[in-house]
Amino acid sequence: MIDDTGKNLGVLPRDEALKLAKPELGLDLIEIVPTAKPPIARVMSYDKYRYEKEKQEKKERQAQKGGGVKHVQISARAAMNDLMIKIRQLEEFFKEGHVVEIQMRLRGREKYNKDWARLKMNEFLKLIPVEFKTLSEPRFGGQGMFMQIAKKQ
Repeated sequence: MIDDTGKNLGVLPRDEALKLAKPELGLDLIEIVPTAKPPIARVMSYDKYRYEKEKQEKKERQAQKGGGVKHVQISARAAMNDLMIKIRQLEEFFKEGHVVEIQMRLRGREKYNKDWARLKMNEFLKLIPVEFKTLSEPRFGGQGMFMQIAKKQ
């Protein structure tokens, strides 16, 4: 049993605990941990308890989100400095825990030279200093070639 000031009162019978609750002052008896032996209860405002619980659940949901898919778009003819900028962006996404989809844009006749495009994609992957795992092999479609990678855990 915990009172409204946060002081531990020890184990109390149910009737004594109910006497500590003062509904006229907005203090209710709330069972905090029902699975514990004996159950843990606290005297506090139910509205405040509900608010704190919702706030904690929202924080937990936010912590779970962290892993969406981020996109890094490169060109097969890009200069080395441009590729290094994309690699820094990719590393930042890895730090945040995202899966990264690399999109290599191909234009015109480049779309038909698939071996050359795979070679360029492999050259880009070799530049990445962070260890990663390939989630999907390079595939062609739309405007070019795509693949997904994620940081190794």
